[in-house]
Amino acid sequence: MIRTVATTPYDDQKPGTSGLRKKVPVFSQENYAENFIQSIFDALDGFKGKTLVLGGDGRYYNREVIQKVLCIAAANGFGKVMVGQGGILSTPAASHLIRKHKAFGGIILSASHNPGGPKEDFGIKYNAENGGPAPEKITDAIFSKSKAIKEYRIADAPAVDIDTVSTTTLEGMTVEVVDPVKDYAEMMEGLFDFKALRKLFESGFRMRFDAMHAVTGPYAKEIFENRLGAAEGTCRNYHPLPDFGGHHPDPNLVHAKHLYDDVMSAAGPEFGAASDGDGDRNMIVGKGMFVTPSDSLAIIAANATLAPGYARGIAGIARSMPTSAASDRVAEKLGVGIYETPTGWKFFGNLLDAGKVTLCGEESFGTGSNHVREKDGVWAVLFWLNIIAARGEGVKEIVEKHWAAYGRNYYSRHDYEEVESARANALIDELRGKLGSLPGTTVRGLTVEKADDFSYHDPVDHSVSEHQGVRVLFKGGSRVVFRLSGTGTSGATLRVYMERYEPDPKKHDIETQQALADLIAAADDIAGIRRHTGRDRPSVIT
Repeated sequence: MIRTVATTPYDDQKPGTSGLRKKVPVFSQENYAENFIQSIFDALDGFKGKTLVLGGDGRYYNREVIQKVLCIAAANGFGKVMVGQGGILSTPAASHLIRKHKAFGGIILSASHNPGGPKEDFGIKYNAENGGPAPEKITDAIFSKSKAIKEYRIADAPAVDIDTVSTTTLEGMTVEVVDPVKDYAEMMEGLFDFKALRKLFESGFRMRFDAMHAVTGPYAKEIFENRLGAAEGTCRNYHPLPDFGGHHPDPNLVHAKHLYDDVMSAAGPEFGAASDGDGDRNMIVGKGMFVTPSDSLAIIAANATLAPGYARGIAGIARSMPTSAASDRVAEKLGVGIYETPTGWKFFGNLLDAGKVTLCGEESFGTGSNHVREKDGVWAVLFWLNIIAARGEGVKEIVEKHWAAYGRNYYSRHDYEEVESARANALIDELRGKLGSLPGTTVRGLTVEKADDFSYHDPVDHSVSEHQGVRVLFKGGSRVVFRLSGTGTSGATLRVYMERYEPDPKKHDIETQQALADLIAAADDIAGIRRHTGRDRPSVIT
């Protein structure tokens, strides 16, 4: 039976760059999740009888919302929902399913790299028919509907068994529970040289992959150990848990330090990698070398033709504005386009769909390509393994040779997490107010050449996105970028990015924070970080 339930709107359901993210107690409020799900469908047209892809990263409240989506989708007229077994589906795998099966779209339940648990984070994101995050015109429409919603439609039915691969019906709608790994693993086999990778592991090459008790565990176990023959135990923390084992599923030098320490130890493996809550981020570590996400994008681009799926070369590269310019130099040498976009993977979608770019990357540990419309953690790890196998070199050697050929972009990001929103906004507002007076001034021996609030003009649909981050560019090519992140659920996260280009190989062995010391001090002088935030150091340095 299908019911129409009267409801009242909530005023805080505006989706961010990655959907709607709130604490579990917020989503658990009466009709809160139902309102937002119905608002998604109310903002869409033409889905009657069509297919919806559904899954999540297994975090707390995932299974409950899976059932809500199924019942509301049935009541609204979808013809079919493809749901990952156990409610599990990594974000890139969901994107692939949407594209492969020509689905109308998909709903992904995740708060990405944020913690999970009864009082932690949850999220709902809608992906469009191209497999990518909904563009702003759709998320704006969803928010508009959420503010005016008066009722939602839902099927009254027993919970669907999502733990068994099977096909059932729900009020006339087909529910297909699918293996969440199979299609994705087959796609990876088509992109990379699995025969060469099997030989790499047969030769004794050792790797450690930390799934952080998040969604990529089943994918890593199947691909690295079962299909490529990596030793049993290569994959750690591979069982997805609702609270990620009490850990923070963010693959960086703070939350995955144990992996870094393992690889750097004398007895550790040659290669280490990790992914995040929903499987779209990655961290790459080699013996004696941590690879920054910016360098990772540049090195993948420079070596792209070593992978069978990219043997014909790449059309172009896109990077988010805060990401270092390392990939720009590769694009210049290859003679392909380079595009600088705002932060948020949705901005890459138009460029990928138009065939302008093949590879994309963000400094926040996200890399991907035109194989899906999301960043992809396991894909990035496989690309690195493919490069290692083809070149017969370790990570450190590959990175240092790249710097020698292209120069090194010293780069770091300082995060000030959970800053009181009013304080964070005051800092940015004050910065914007002084942009006109900064050029020509000298700070810590650095002369400001240009200062602006980044705006993006999409070359495909000609849309304009303003206020995407404050940039201060210095003579000589160094820069500092300030922006507030929209991925958290508590307060605001101030992100500060410092970058310096060094072409001289003799100066490539300086410790990163030392190489950027004057820029770090200049950032505080310009923005008054300590004064505004009350912090004397960042929460996280990457």
